[in-house]
Amino acid sequence: MLAILLKTLPFFALIGLGYWAGRTRFFTAEATAYLTKFVFYFALSAMLFHFSANLSLAEVWDSRLVAAYLWGTAFVYGIATIVGFLRNLDIASTAMEAQCAVIGNTGFLGVPMLTLLLGPQAIGPVVLALAVDLIVFSSLIVILITGSRDGQMSLRILRTISIGLVKNPMIVAISLGFVWSGLRIPIPAPMNDFLVILGGAATPGALFAIGASLASKSAEKLQVAGWLTFCKLVLHPTFVAMAALWFFKVDPYKAGVIIAAASLPVAGNVYMLAQHYNVGPARVSAAILVSTVLSIGTVSAVIAWVTTF
Repeated sequence: MLAILLKTLPFFALIGLGYWAGRTRFFTAEATAYLTKFVFYFALSAMLFHFSANLSLAEVWDSRLVAAYLWGTAFVYGIATIVGFLRNLDIASTAMEAQCAVIGNTGFLGVPMLTLLLGPQAIGPVVLALAVDLIVFSSLIVILITGSRDGQMSLRILRTISIGLVKNPMIVAISLGFVWSGLRIPIPAPMNDFLVILGGAATPGALFAIGASLASKSAEKLQVAGWLTFCKLVLHPTFVAMAALWFFKVDPYKAGVIIAAASLPVAGNVYMLAQHYNVGPARVSAAILVSTVLSIGTVSAVIAWVTTF
């Protein structure tokens, strides 16, 4: 456990450095927004494309893994939804809390950290988990919030979802990478070097951006934030582990990777959704802050456990 904690500390130290820079205003909110945009659209996209272009979709695709991650995530989503309705929340607020309960920082934190700690072969399972988050649950929240406000499903909702998926650089990068791999086109040396250099900025840039963005988050509504943090850091990896190891009998290594991915703290893009739809931004902000701080210990514990498989 201590050895894993020492390996994860540099990642969280970079987040802490970003937090200090944002808190002291050395890095302004505008600077953080531009750094996040650089990482999201350029560095992380280059990393994901480079990974995907060197993988075969046929080799990466694992129906049992996808089913296990989807089942475990959906179960926790359902728990958070039931609790939200028992607290008399409306559909939009309940959907936002459920999103906090299951959507982790897989893109910015999971991809760079898990591939370094669990090995480069972890990228396949991480990409599949990320795809489920982006395609299934990011679409579901748009359907629930927009549908509840319009009172019905409409073509406008489907158009919004389609545009959102097409415009997401992570989905585009992964898809183009697998197309490139499927066509068996060798990556020219200059292009490969370009992707490696640009993608190399993803890890420090993403972690620093996470920390800097946390500096603007508030710790209000701690009771709700505590519940959502418990869902994300404890319930989510637990139910994904049950699904992967007991029900779907996923390969132990791959199971360990998606369990570790499920243990990551609440993703920053959930806050963007909360702001965009004006649904509970304070509680989402607090959940991101609390879950990220506590994840220093919980993520290390989960990774230490899965490496025993």
